Amino acid sequence: MSFKLTPYTPPDFTQPFLADAPDARRLPAPQDGVVPDGYHATTIFPEYFKVDGRWLLAEESRMDCVTVYREGRVHVVEFRNIRRGDEVFVGRTEDASEGIYVYPHGFREAESDSRDVFAFRQGRSRETAFSIDYDQLYDLLRYERDHGSILWVMGPACAFDHDARDAFAGLIAEGYVHGLLVGNALATHDLEGAWLGTALGQDIYTQRSRPMGHYNHLDTLNRVRRHGSIARFIEAEGIDNGIIYSCVRHNIPFVLGGSIRDDGPLPEIHGDVYDAQNAMRDCVRRATTVICMASTLHTIATGNMTPSFRVMPDGTVRQVYFYSVDISEFAVNKLGDRGSLSARSIVTNAQDFIVNVYKGVHRA
Repeated sequence: MSFKLTPYTPPDFTQPFLADAPDARRLPAPQDGVVPDGYHATTIFPEYFKVDGRWLLAEESRMDCVTVYREGRVHVVEFRNIRRGDEVFVGRTEDASEGIYVYPHGFREAESDSRDVFAFRQGRSRETAFSIDYDQLYDLLRYERDHGSILWVMGPACAFDHDARDAFAGLIAEGYVHGLLVGNALATHDLEGAWLGTALGQDIYTQRSRPMGHYNHLDTLNRVRRHGSIARFIEAEGIDNGIIYSCVRHNIPFVLGGSIRDDGPLPEIHGDVYDAQNAMRDCVRRATTVICMASTLHTIATGNMTPSFRVMPDGTVRQVYFYSVDISEFAVNKLGDRGSLSARSIVTNAQDFIVNVYKGVHRA
């Protein structure tokens, strides 16, 4: 099976309801961080704004933001980044009647006319068979390795298993990882595994607790902080394995987003939540495939930043693929409840998922 991108079909702007639509209205922001009443809030879908008779696509989109007209382009801006006087688009309709058109059908594939109104097992649950999802994902990753940008989002559970750590390090080395979004816990437990062979004091292979092992993650944090950075810790302590080590070795960017419960934390942690959000969004802006595993909060945060499309350097519009992987049905379904309707869910153990993916991309 060879992977092919679903082509984007843009709107037909000669249709009367688009051709005859008025220009979208803009009003100045009354003060920093405040937008005019009646502002338009963005979605995950392509959105077009009519300016001087021309339909313009908001290219760098994310949901729950506002749109601003600057230097001939439509910019998607967080509320906190609005500046007084910004020309903010206003209008609460999405059907072009106010010069704003939300277009969710650009990547829609033809559906069979034989689909029944009533059918069993149409949802995604622990009873779902995910064989085809895995096969499609393997093909997608092989394509994206050479033509796209694959962003991974990982929770700490991904560092608890020896084989999963080795498999993900292999994915990094072989070009299947272009960015990583994690928290203090994943990075700390992974470095603990590389340095002491444990994660939260448990052997990463046998899962047996070591004597006084509950100190191991704190000892790791303390040692990294003593060296002043993760990279210097890796060099000084002779670290030669793991997820974070592989990112450093292969120059893969990673963002460590802090949380209120962090211990330590590691020197590279973004302790300011908005600083962390900015750093995460910089990675999301490049991503064409996003895979989130075993981290509900990071998954929802990333999902809210990720549009369903990406405008490529040559001006073409392509689909962004988004996977949510968790052992909990609640966790994978919650992402859809928060508006990331294009996400594909896989209900499974994250460690097994990583190992399966590593093996799968090597299949003929």
